[in-house]
Amino acid sequence: MKKVVVTGADGQLAKCLAELTQSRPTAGIEFIYLNRQQLDISDKNVVEAFFFSNQIDYLVNCAAYTAVDLAETEVEKAFQVNADGVRNLAEECYENQVKFIHISTDYVFDGHAQQAMDEQHTCNPLSVYGKSKLEGERLALQYHAQSIILRTAWVYSEYGKNFLNTMLRLFAEKDQLNIVHDQHGTPTSAHDLAMAIYLIIQAGQPLSGIYHMVNSGDTTWHGFAEEIKRQIGSHIQLNPISTSQYPTPAHRPAYSVLSNEKLAQTLNWQIPHWQTSLQHILQKTGQYNPTA
Repeated sequence: MKKVVVTGADGQLAKCLAELTQSRPTAGIEFIYLNRQQLDISDKNVVEAFFFSNQIDYLVNCAAYTAVDLAETEVEKAFQVNADGVRNLAEECYENQVKFIHISTDYVFDGHAQQAMDEQHTCNPLSVYGKSKLEGERLALQYHAQSIILRTAWVYSEYGKNFLNTMLRLFAEKDQLNIVHDQHGTPTSAHDLAMAIYLIIQAGQPLSGIYHMVNSGDTTWHGFAEEIKRQIGSHIQLNPISTSQYPTPAHRPAYSVLSNEKLAQTLNWQIPHWQTSLQHILQKTGQYNPTA
């Protein structure tokens, strides 16, 4: 039986993967979910001890430091998890012949592109968070050349803290909201990202390298909010504002639309449109109620 260890068990992606693997056939595959208390990836000794005591076939790294703005002041902490932690895992995975799947981000780009970016597009992160994630990519491939890196963006689900859940809460509390309209990207369901991981493991084929995994289509944060509003039948007023009107400690890429064509072709999978995936989550939680 294949054993798959998933780090970051408390996060939304690991929760979606756990939900998926409980509802789908996983014959011959055992999934084990570990949180930070059970496996602190930034502690090299802890990681070494884990691999010494456990025989596994895949490690899916969903653990990450994701406080984008806080990372501007907690630089060392961000790099400990997003870079050093990835190196610890990649090194042990290589030495123990374990397939390593690592999750990265659109923040490795500077946002100056004019069209959807493929995996060869030049990286130039604007924030500490983006720099730490890019370093994690580099170390993953340096220490385990057969690593699989999935870059994703604007991830949301019904779990945890994310744009969807923030909007649903604020829609119930406010009469109007100001939402940034000049940052472009693709809202990506954590359930679809989990499906990509599941398909990679099920396929068992020798994938390696960098792949972009986002839903199809693109929009802005304001467009995302408007679609949430439409699908739940809210009457809140959403005011478009510029990034300059909503300053944050960390610089966000203005354009981070990723091309998912390489992964779609590799897995022979039609990746769902972001609006469809949003509808599925809202239906699942009983909140889908679009106006006529």
